[in-house]
Amino acid sequence: MVSSIVVQYTELLRTSSYDLWVRLREFLRAQGLDLDGTVVVDLLQGGPDHEDGQVISYEGRVYRFTIFYDQAAERGARSATLEHWTDITDSWQNRVLAIRTADAFTWKSQGTD
Repeated sequence: MVSSIVVQYTELLRTSSYDLWVRLREFLRAQGLDLDGTVVVDLLQGGPDHEDGQVISYEGRVYRFTIFYDQAAERGARSATLEHWTDITDSWQNRVLAIRTADAFTWKSQGTD
């Protein structure tokens, strides 16, 4: 069964007006991803100044990344920067989010994305 995080975060990616999700959409488009076919595996606060994320593209590529911004500022996410964009397609099976990523692939293949 797919994690509710995957379902909720993918929906937020596509619809949320919250600055962080708007900025993430901008970053993913700039990387050439089709937002309608992208699944968010995770987006987690990794520290006081960044969020660590992982997505699966429409084509089935898996990417990890970090978004840096001033989380204390009211509109800090508007000036966020994307760093550490890494294609982990060949190694996601050996990482912490392996089970959630596998479930996200299954959910994606069912056309529920």
